[in-house]
Amino acid sequence: MEGYHKPDQQKLQALKDTANRLRISSIQATTAAGSGHPTSCCSAAEIMAVLFFHTMRYKPQDPRNPHNDRFVLSKGHAAPILYAVWAEAGFLPEVELLNLRKITSDLDGHPVPKQAFTDVATGSLGQGLGAACGMAYTGKYFDKASYRVYCLLGDGELSEGSVWEAMAFASIYKLDNLVAILDINRLGQSDPAPLQHQMDVYQKRCEAFGWHAVIVDGHSVEELCKAFGQAKHQPTAIIAKTFKGRGIPGVEDKESWHGKPLPKNMADEVIQEIYSQIQSKKKILATPPQEDAPSVNITNIRMPTPPSYKVGDKIATRKAYGQALAKLGHASDRIIALDGDTKNSTFSEIFKKEHPDRFIECYIAEQNMVSIAVGCATRNRTVPFCSTFAAFFTRAFDQIRMAAISESNINLCGSHSGVSIGEDGPSQMALEDLAMFRSIPTSTVFYPSDGVSTEKAVELAANTKGICFIRTSRPENAIIYNNNEDFQVGQAKVILKSKDDQVTVIGAGVTLHEALAAADLLKKEKINIRVLDPFTIKPLDRKLILDSARATKGRILTVEDHYYEGGIGEAVSSAVVGEPGVTVTRLAVGKVPRSGKPAELLKMFGIDKDAIAQAARKSKVKMSTDLVSGRGTFFPSPTNILWNAFHCPVQRGIQG
Repeated sequence: MEGYHKPDQQKLQALKDTANRLRISSIQATTAAGSGHPTSCCSAAEIMAVLFFHTMRYKPQDPRNPHNDRFVLSKGHAAPILYAVWAEAGFLPEVELLNLRKITSDLDGHPVPKQAFTDVATGSLGQGLGAACGMAYTGKYFDKASYRVYCLLGDGELSEGSVWEAMAFASIYKLDNLVAILDINRLGQSDPAPLQHQMDVYQKRCEAFGWHAVIVDGHSVEELCKAFGQAKHQPTAIIAKTFKGRGIPGVEDKESWHGKPLPKNMADEVIQEIYSQIQSKKKILATPPQEDAPSVNITNIRMPTPPSYKVGDKIATRKAYGQALAKLGHASDRIIALDGDTKNSTFSEIFKKEHPDRFIECYIAEQNMVSIAVGCATRNRTVPFCSTFAAFFTRAFDQIRMAAISESNINLCGSHSGVSIGEDGPSQMALEDLAMFRSIPTSTVFYPSDGVSTEKAVELAANTKGICFIRTSRPENAIIYNNNEDFQVGQAKVILKSKDDQVTVIGAGVTLHEALAAADLLKKEKINIRVLDPFTIKPLDRKLILDSARATKGRILTVEDHYYEGGIGEAVSSAVVGEPGVTVTRLAVGKVPRSGKPAELLKMFGIDKDAIAQAARKSKVKMSTDLVSGRGTFFPSPTNILWNAFHCPVQRGIQG
């Protein structure tokens, strides 16, 4: 076959011996831990031996070297055999394998990036191939380097739609530097996998998705060497027929052994049996990579020029995002943009027009888009920005959650937030996104309210670690900031203030502009309000909020184009909980909305200027908690916060 050189018998035997040592290490580690997945490891032993000690090119003492081939263990529950590989390669002390799953060890139950040899966390099945696609795309189109990407999947996770989103992506972009190995060991967690050992069906599916697909005996090191040695101008799927628990008498290919370590006595007997098959203790040295990946620096990326907006002019923040991203793209050739076939709505098309070679169209596959971004960001090769309607990121929540566990640095921009999008209706309205992104442990949540702050948010996101979310809006709103205004993460802005302010109103995006309009209405009644722009919802500027509240008799009014749960109101309530004399009144969308004009919907759901003005009037004249009637002045003591969270859905703004 093309590009294949058959190893000699000595090498083949050495690979068999290596596979058996990996089996032994996996069994020992899981038995010592008292938990884990030895049978899932044993089915992949020959695959891992051939991959790491015959096929892949890497520096074993420098696992994250940019020139190295990449490996993703999508079937993350087989982590013990990955750890065994790196012990076999000399990076980990073999004795450390016996600390698997201990709180004092870095060898978690599933791979995580605190391990130098793990680029992306896996274990939530079906996501590894998408990340591998991002790595392969980066290698082929951005780095233009020779490193290759290998991804090992289990047959159970092939029921996940995200796998097939990734399969389609790899074919569309001709990722011939990508190899997926399907470990078809027949058995799932609680039942056999749906296709069991119908290898021809797997092959036809892969071929239908545009992959070169070859069926092999997954326990034959020679067949695996031959399959890995093929060079094709398309992604390759090696469909390996294996048996779960291979090499364990009485367990191999038997149900009800998933995720169960062998009892100590049984493990000792099995290890002795496998050890007797090993002919040589000599280890195979890894082959070093070709060093042709470019040097990359993605730190301190700054806009080439300041913003160029004029106060009072109008622009939608979604368009300001597209303009800002295109502008930032001129500052670094490592800024990349991804979109899910919404680029003419999110305005990432502006980036595509100016930087076509750095735009990745992911089509309508948001889960895969996030995984692609995670893969592109590994080893600090790129700074990815993904954009789609904010509502559609909800379907990728697991990918976003796993991106945080992966310690990934990715930026997500969600447009079309809230009821203010208007006639398209509730399926397109993001009303849960702030709650979702605030719950991510490494997240920063930006909510810019004009073109200047949007441009600053994009620049800050590019230089902020973790998961950054930028919430943009569809309506055009006025520029309120001067171009030289300084913005920082966690720093709010006082937009309007006087010495006689009666209440602090906190809004963002469209509701900030409604708050300013409400201030004009109230001024005619000689009622002054202080208006705050939080800029980032996470982290929140607690100090400025409290200072403003104390200057306005302890009264805070939040208004947001989002559901009550998890948004600005709850963020502010959490920030001021326990502060004596501070009350929070919340205005938000209280039920599933409908189609209508933006102004009609803002009015219908009580988050427009009139509702804000009315709430401000009431908070001025009444300082009490009326949870029974639903009038929403709220004293955020810890007891009330908890009681309200579990029992009181009517504590929702001014209803009267």
